[in-house]
Amino acid sequence: MRCDASSWLCGRHVSVTTAAPTRSATGPSSFFLCSKPTIFCCTDASKDSSSTCSNTARPLYKPLERRQSSHAPDVVRHWIQTDNQQPLSSQDRFTVASYNILGDRNAFAHRDMYRNVPSRYLKWDHRKRVICDELVQWNPDIICLQEVDKYFELSEILAKMGYLGSYKRRTGDTVDGCAIFWKADNFQLLEEHSIEFKGYGLRDNVAQLSVFEMQKAESRRFVIGNIHVLYNPSRGEVKLGQIRFLISRAQILSEKWGNAPIVLCGDFNCTPQSAIYKFLSTSELNIMSYDRRELSGQRDCHPAQVLGVKQEISSPLTLIDGLLKHCWTDEEVRVATGDAESNLVVHPLKLNSSYATVRGSTRTRGSNGEPLATSYHSKFLGTVDYLWYSDGLVPTGVIDTVPVDILQRIGSLPCKKVGSDHLALVSEFAFTLDTNGDNKTAASSI
Repeated sequence: MRCDASSWLCGRHVSVTTAAPTRSATGPSSFFLCSKPTIFCCTDASKDSSSTCSNTARPLYKPLERRQSSHAPDVVRHWIQTDNQQPLSSQDRFTVASYNILGDRNAFAHRDMYRNVPSRYLKWDHRKRVICDELVQWNPDIICLQEVDKYFELSEILAKMGYLGSYKRRTGDTVDGCAIFWKADNFQLLEEHSIEFKGYGLRDNVAQLSVFEMQKAESRRFVIGNIHVLYNPSRGEVKLGQIRFLISRAQILSEKWGNAPIVLCGDFNCTPQSAIYKFLSTSELNIMSYDRRELSGQRDCHPAQVLGVKQEISSPLTLIDGLLKHCWTDEEVRVATGDAESNLVVHPLKLNSSYATVRGSTRTRGSNGEPLATSYHSKFLGTVDYLWYSDGLVPTGVIDTVPVDILQRIGSLPCKKVGSDHLALVSEFAFTLDTNGDNKTAASSI
């Protein structure tokens, strides 16, 4: 056991690629017609599953017990441009959306989390329409979805909008996974990897990594990562291990394609005040300064706590457990840092969050610039979703999130105009002028 007084300071691999769409004769403003999807299913028998495969709760206080009604406020979201137009950015730009869409199975398996949501707004047929309407409105170039368990239904709809897609299901008994979609007319998929964390002793979560090239901007390449980090607030070492591993693989892929810039999307299941967020934004973290069960910051995000309502929400077991000193075992250290002899977890990238960079209103943002909330249900109100970007890119705008007072009046997500218990994040990125625009030489030697 590793103890430190400072710790009290605080399956199956399925890759699916839909066929390229053909434009409808009714004109450019209409949807796209698509031929029947081509499906590639691969079973990875090797231990390294990252190889490429081609194409609980007491009653809440009164405001949160109100059910949604026709008098609930509308959800309106606006684009916010960066305060200072970046003089060193190019005109080559692309937009990325990251969205945990709430798996259909999860919505009903955890019905107590959505007791304030009318059943009609929780049903998949309604949520599917709303989610797709949201995506149509934002029209992102790249879409990264998490908690996807109806991939083929979504891919058929998105194919009509001109998107190709790739999917990776989680291992174990779960049925959801991650999916990436991209506009076929504008981007070419150069390389694709999926990660099964189970093969590395990091639970059943998965991640995706893809390299794209812009069709209209020769040699403009970038790496997209998509991840749904383990939810369990107590297993901070596993969360760190998953994120560390994803970043390491993303850097390797970036270097392979001429130091292509990176965007990491997903539900990272950590708050902006957490140690894990610090790790992502500063590149290193001494884990012995923290209780591993508090690394994600999720324990302080019950709506009653966030909104300042006085209510006892701790169980006797929680109070007793809080009196116990939590030490790091060698195995927990190894999982977090990759080395049982090292207390420092590091990553090689300089990452920034697009929403923290493009500042918004105090009604929607916290002191560090991050959204006040990207997820809301009866047990959680806070931010866990992010768009991280590396050197070589700069965010030029984001779609702002929803003010907390509006969310409070709605009562919970999903709702009439939001199809998930998360809010989608959307950001536009521009390449910086010092980005190596011609990296074909590096790539061609591979």
